[in-house]
Amino acid sequence: MTEKITHKNIDTLIACDWIIPVSAGDPVLEGHAIAIHQGKIIDILPSADARQSYTARHVHDLQHHVLIPGFINAHTHTAMNLFRGMSDDLALMEWLNNHIWPAEAKWMSEDFVADGSRLAIAEMIKSGTTCFNDMYFFPDVTARIAHQAGIRATVGLIVFDFPSAWGDGPDDYFQKGLAIHDEYLNHPLIQTALAPHAPYTVSDAPLSRVHLLADELEIPVHIHLHETNDEVQGSLRDHGERPMARLQRLGLLNPQLIAVHMTQLTDEEIALAAESGIHVAHCPQSNLKLASGFCPVGKLQRAGVNVCIGIDGAASNNDLDMLDEMRTAAILAKAVDSNARTLPAAEALRAATINGAKALGIDDVTGSLEVGKSADMVTINLDNLSTQPVHNPISQIVYAGARHQVSDVWVRGKQLLAKGNLLTLDEGAILNNSREWLKKIQE
Repeated sequence: MTEKITHKNIDTLIACDWIIPVSAGDPVLEGHAIAIHQGKIIDILPSADARQSYTARHVHDLQHHVLIPGFINAHTHTAMNLFRGMSDDLALMEWLNNHIWPAEAKWMSEDFVADGSRLAIAEMIKSGTTCFNDMYFFPDVTARIAHQAGIRATVGLIVFDFPSAWGDGPDDYFQKGLAIHDEYLNHPLIQTALAPHAPYTVSDAPLSRVHLLADELEIPVHIHLHETNDEVQGSLRDHGERPMARLQRLGLLNPQLIAVHMTQLTDEEIALAAESGIHVAHCPQSNLKLASGFCPVGKLQRAGVNVCIGIDGAASNNDLDMLDEMRTAAILAKAVDSNARTLPAAEALRAATINGAKALGIDDVTGSLEVGKSADMVTINLDNLSTQPVHNPISQIVYAGARHQVSDVWVRGKQLLAKGNLLTLDEGAILNNSREWLKKIQE
């Protein structure tokens, strides 16, 4: 824990009408300020006391704003932004087999991933995301672009049985992935996770190696799991067991596992998820759009499973807006559970912030606004027709807030967005580049 600094010069002081730390008890602090020095939060105190205690190089007095932890997008495929809107209104396997995989086979390259990642990261920052968990080709390129933009990221060291533009097969994927892990081992913002794509694209031997390496390296495992009924039926046909049972046999059901989607679950599998301590990355809009099914969020939470929120790729969502995703998650959970109390606003905000940090193993660093943690923060302007009057700022954020109200973003104390303007990325150049990719793909 960083020692409290008083009557000192500091880097940044931010005062807002409300601060929502997303800490124990879910407090809402009115008329408070947050003091930041050397990238960390050193104090949270009433604004009047803050002005007397600290002299800051950068002072932000943001009336009508609420300050929250930055959103953590627990599952995405960043560079797929360049395929946004290309193949809509299709079921998952038709979408993958007949459209996405052929497009990737034709266009996948380092340049594609670099340009797609810039577009995605710019969109994420402008909508309040300060950390994302990625699974895509050329993770070294995504890591480089994330570093340049100043955003926090977990890059997936992908594994498939088959070759791709990124690797020749499992051995090549592991070799390249381990090199990336070593390169970013002590990086302040970039970490790695092993990312076998799905049970239907990775056989037992590579999955067993994933388990061994995850234990050795002490990093998460990020996998699509129980996404559709077709996946479950295919596993029964090909392996004689459901996907979760297969992963349990291979030793992968443990607290390092981030299971994405989880729409096809029996009560026994929900109990197994809780017993094994796995995390669930819930992607409601992608699941709805692809008609994949419904994640039983209420049952998972009552069983004690940590549920976080992911967006998936923009080719299946079709945006990277965590505010909108959080609202969908909260409302859908109530309908699926037939209970209006399921995933209330405060819990939805936790799912979009601290729960994602827990899944990634970085909740001691980020995910909430607490003294000693990294200053990964977002301000949202509630002085808007759609978010007035403010009876409850948490409710306004979850049920009424929109991404155009995100005004400022900081990661590790560095400002990435100021009054809606990107500071570390060139928005005009990114837009022009995206138009060039559209011409290439359409031709």
